[in-house]
Amino acid sequence: MKRGLIAAVLFAAFGLTGCGTDSAGKSADQQLQVTATTSQIADAAENIGGKHVKVTSLMGPGVDPHLYKASQGDTKKLMSADVVLYSGLHLEGKMEDVLQKIGEQKQAAAVAEAIPKNKLISAGEGKTFDPHVWFSIPLWIHAVDEIETQFSKAMPQHADDFQKNAKAYKQDLQYLDKWSRQEIAHIPEKSRVLVTAHDAFAYFGNEYGFKVKGLQGLSTDSDYGLRDVQELVDLLTEKQIKAVFVESSVSEKSINAVVEGAKEKGHTVTIGGQLYSDAMGEKGTKEGTYEGMFRHNINTITKALK
Repeated sequence: MKRGLIAAVLFAAFGLTGCGTDSAGKSADQQLQVTATTSQIADAAENIGGKHVKVTSLMGPGVDPHLYKASQGDTKKLMSADVVLYSGLHLEGKMEDVLQKIGEQKQAAAVAEAIPKNKLISAGEGKTFDPHVWFSIPLWIHAVDEIETQFSKAMPQHADDFQKNAKAYKQDLQYLDKWSRQEIAHIPEKSRVLVTAHDAFAYFGNEYGFKVKGLQGLSTDSDYGLRDVQELVDLLTEKQIKAVFVESSVSEKSINAVVEGAKEKGHTVTIGGQLYSDAMGEKGTKEGTYEGMFRHNINTITKALK
């Protein structure tokens, strides 16, 4: 069944066509109901919206957005929201048509698509782009600005608060960016090779000076073969890289194959730790925030490669 047909079936089955809410009619003390697809977006929305918004995130810890399918409950959360925030750039692959359909009926925004296209990494002939933009803090700030714009549009009476909150949040992100660069400076340049299960860290590599290799492509929906494993094994052996990394939202099986392949060639590679890629940590933990997730990744990478 094609994705467009799936979207139509979901809307017909759940009786949701045309049942959006009107945020413009909210009183000053009512909260804006916001549904975000990913926890990265939800974290930014909570910081920018403050007391004026109530944010619901669809995708929790360990959830792979590339493969995620909207349930009946998810679709109801989307349709009952005043504002829907999603990444776009095909990150939410199997939900894309549902999200676009919702955008025809209510205020919705693909926040990552606010990033200038000339700053995005092409994923083939310039028509599609790598969606993992949150691993470049300077690029992610464009998404933060878009969230502020959407909230101010929905509740103009609180625009000053949204602007103030966004400014403070961006200052925190800029400090995080500076700290990250200082920590990465402890890793020898020749050791700045980041090998993971799928190709989620290209923006990170560009921003912070790493050669990045993923066994799978941009989406975990893609397959990998023996040749892909062998290419990574050759790279690790040639560069004498001592660690590779698993991801919280991807099976360890693929990376374990790389470790075993390197061992057969006489080169010892360890698992340097678990990185958060497409999902953040548990709500209520440090890693359940964007800042905490980013710090965890930097600390894990630095400890393993320096």
